Parts: sequence; structure tokens; C-alpha cells
Amino acid sequence: MSVRTIRVLPASILRQKAKKVPKIDQSVLRLIDDMIETMRAAPGVGLAATQIGVPLKVAVIEIPGEEVIVLVNPEIVKREGERIIGEACLSVPGYQGEIKRSVRVKVKARDRQGRNIRIKGEELLAQALEHEIDHLNGILYVDRVESPEKLHKVEPEADQEGL
Repeated sequence: MSVRTIRVLPASILRQKAKKVPKIDQSVLRLIDDMIETMRAAPGVGLAATQIGVPLKVAVIEIPGEEVIVLVNPEIVKREGERIIGEACLSVPGYQGEIKRSVRVKVKARDRQGRNIRIKGEELLAQALEHEIDHLNGILYVDRVESPEKLHKVEPEADQEGL
């Protein structure tokens, strides 16, 4: 396992739509392990493969106190509610924005063993699921900020963990 470089704006890969993973082989398993180590080193709550320069539909999420969630080819199948929240991102360092996110989401994906899974998320997990799946579709949270005054520069010590 190794910590990889996190790409930051304006890196073009952050705007690319990731490709589906056809088969979970050793290279994908190595990618997942590297992503987990990179996310923890950052530190962050989630990481999409595109953030480390790999255009594949793979994301990892680790809510504090919970087990790591590995998502291969994730898709949001249901969204419920709406809330305004502050959000930051490892690929947009030094900024935080207010955006609309769902209260609850349901996602289908495959786990690291290739099994079909469904995950229901609320609050921080719902936010992380939407945030990482957005990354896999070439969307950054700053694209969801409604106006420039909703995006704020933050001091490094005041910066929250990125998604």
C-alpha cells in the first residue's frame, strides 16, 4: 500500500467521467488499498479514484468510528429530502462552500469482493456518498455552490476534513 498524490483543481482528471470497472482484479484491489491509505493520510472522510488520477468508478468512505465502505461502480438510486450544509474537498484545498445535499440517499454498488451491495446513508454518510459519486461523474462540490458569496476561503487550521 502507498499514499498517492491527490489531484487538485485545475487538474483535468477531476472533470472527467470515470469508467466502469469491468472486473475486480489485483490492480483494482491494490488501488482500493492505496485509496484508503491516501484518504487516511490526508485526512479525509472519502476519496474517489479520480482524485488520485485514476479514471475508474471506485470510491472509499470512512465515517469516524465506522468501518471503511468500498464502492465499485456506485450509483445513487434514491434521494430524499434536502438540506444546506458546509462542504470541503481534498481536491479544492483552502475553501469551504454552502451547498444543497440530500438528507438520505440509497446507493447500489459492488464491494471489494465484487458482491452487489446497497447502502442507505443519512447525514454525513449521505453527504459523502453524494460527494464521492459526484467526483466519479466529473462534478466538484464547487459546481453546486449557488453563488460566489457561498464559497469561503478558510485558514488551514480552521479547515474541516475534506470529503
